[in-house]
Amino acid sequence: MDLLLEGFATALTPENLMYAVIGVLLGTAVGVLPGIGPAMTVALLLPVTFSVPPTSGLILFAGIYYGGMYGGSTTSILLNTPGESSSVVTALEGNKMAKSGRAAQALATAAVGSFVAGTIGTLLIVLLAPNIADVVVKLGAPSYFAIMALALFTVTAVLGSSKIRGFIALFIGLAIGLVGTTTGQQRMTFGSPQLADGIDVVVVAVAVFAIGEALWVAAHLRSKPLDVIPVGQPWMSRDDWGRSWKPWLRGTAFGFPFGALPAGGAEVPTFLSYITERRLTKHPEEFGKGAIEGVAGPEAANNASAAGTLVPLLAIGLPTTATAAVILVAMQNYGLQPGPQFMDAQPKLVWGLLASLFIANTLLLVLNLPLAPVWAKLLQIRRPYLYAGILFFASLGAYSVNFQAFDLALLLGIGMLGLAMRRFAIPVLPLIVGVILGPRLEEQLTQALSISQGDVSTLWSEPVAVVVYIVMAILLVGSVVMSRRTTPPAPTRTEDASMDVNA
Repeated sequence: MDLLLEGFATALTPENLMYAVIGVLLGTAVGVLPGIGPAMTVALLLPVTFSVPPTSGLILFAGIYYGGMYGGSTTSILLNTPGESSSVVTALEGNKMAKSGRAAQALATAAVGSFVAGTIGTLLIVLLAPNIADVVVKLGAPSYFAIMALALFTVTAVLGSSKIRGFIALFIGLAIGLVGTTTGQQRMTFGSPQLADGIDVVVVAVAVFAIGEALWVAAHLRSKPLDVIPVGQPWMSRDDWGRSWKPWLRGTAFGFPFGALPAGGAEVPTFLSYITERRLTKHPEEFGKGAIEGVAGPEAANNASAAGTLVPLLAIGLPTTATAAVILVAMQNYGLQPGPQFMDAQPKLVWGLLASLFIANTLLLVLNLPLAPVWAKLLQIRRPYLYAGILFFASLGAYSVNFQAFDLALLLGIGMLGLAMRRFAIPVLPLIVGVILGPRLEEQLTQALSISQGDVSTLWSEPVAVVVYIVMAILLVGSVVMSRRTTPPAPTRTEDASMDVNA
């Protein structure tokens, strides 16, 4: 508690409070705009914050992360177009509520649910992260290698809808991470001295998120503004409060553990929350037509998951979402390496960041309830103006990393790769995680084999490593079983013939 109070003293300074407000407003704004998520925003701001103190920069990014998670609900409710993949479930009931004239109530339950879940999730971070760090500091290189391998495995083989596409993205990310002279000899530099130090992760993040998204939107451009359902000031009746508070708590219980696990993410808990509320509701006839429980539960799960992702990020140095991966890049740019000793080595920064999460969560509730009509007007910005600005700031940010024109060419090349990934539905998260964790995975493998003088059995010589490999095997078997259950059986020859006749 003393450390947390000191953190509030750091976070409540005028400068840091200003960055928290900017982060929350900016995060909500980009969360509202379809296709522009917090990961892209943090990636764009990475070069801009080089001159900002580390504590202030991380408070800014945390505000963007929390605000982006909230903002995605606005576009889901008003446009039936999720700003974030984690807001897909919110659109199921939220947009039906908006079309029936209850947009204000839907936005209100999303805002309050985000506040409740975010506050509980942040409190759990404060309680759990130091304890996890104390346990992790006792692990050796084999256990670290196994945990990182689990993170790479889960973001590809478990979370994605297509295992093949997930592994393609992962291998591309690992290949990009291998470029340079990390091992003392050049790898995949093609004789270019600019690639001798490797490809900067900032350039990769900005290219894949910003350039790839801008090119994709340009290829499917619709320049006229979208039709937005009008909304007044959000408010909730006594009945709405009574039907929402239990889904908020249940959604938080679903979201936080999934965010904290290396196999985390907000998509699974939001779906679980929706299914649970649909089974427990006393108003089953409203589901599919605009049930407030179907908005309250998933939104709480969404924000609790966002809080949970910071536990492995701070305690182990493992990102479980694209935004967490880009925040890890920001920390590394400041010369910080999250991990078991991070909270002891940087107590002022870490506890200031954790205290700022409480502040950002409160600011989200205070600012977003009255500003909901303003966020709705943001949706009317014409796409050419919006993405022209994104391209400009992306190019400026990539150039400012090394002040070399080569980085701009690299930005365009990787941006074209991002466009191709969207064209063929290849997920972006495995690529980013592969770029970040690939070199660290190689480092732990090298260290483990050096200590054991090349004995491969050292990789499963620690109990934690064995448990992790067992978990990976269970996840692999479970994903195969689930995919076979969901795959429809192939038609017989008789059925094929009857289908041809009917056609």
